[in-house]
Amino acid sequence: MSETRSSPLNPLPSLIFSSRWLQLPLYLGLIVAQGVYVVLFIKELWHLISHATTLSEQLIMLAVLGLIDVVMISNLLVMVIVGGYETFVSRLRLEGHPDQPEWLSHVNASVLKVKLAMAIIGISSIHLLKTFIAIGNLGSPDSAYTQTGVMWQTIIHCVFILSAIGIAWTDHLMAGVAKAHKNGH
Repeated sequence: MSETRSSPLNPLPSLIFSSRWLQLPLYLGLIVAQGVYVVLFIKELWHLISHATTLSEQLIMLAVLGLIDVVMISNLLVMVIVGGYETFVSRLRLEGHPDQPEWLSHVNASVLKVKLAMAIIGISSIHLLKTFIAIGNLGSPDSAYTQTGVMWQTIIHCVFILSAIGIAWTDHLMAGVAKAHKNGH
């Protein structure tokens, strides 16, 4: 069995290709940020547990939504760290590992964009739900929310949804073009 070796790259292409490793500190920084979210989650969970008997049902619901929000942001970080590193820096070589995420086997820049857009919509949905639960005193002087603020939060959420639909549709069209080109049409 012969082993094929690629010829070494010229210096400039080698430098350009090696520049992808400049992203490594960025992904390591995101791992540190995820650690910060773990600390935040533990802090919020401890607050919920220690005040469970004195909090109203609405405040408990808001605290739980806050925990879900932290988890969803952490999931987003995992997708960016693992998917981004695998797509743009180097292969993780996780084939056959029992804990390999299912989505990683078919990750590429397009799949990553759609997954990130869906995660952002999920996070935005949690924020919007928290707002809708907490706006019971909307319009009163001591309210943390204004009608304009709630309206803009809703509009921004709708823009996220439309953007995700646009990204998914564009990827669908590009996949069709690539398939037609592959089939020689």
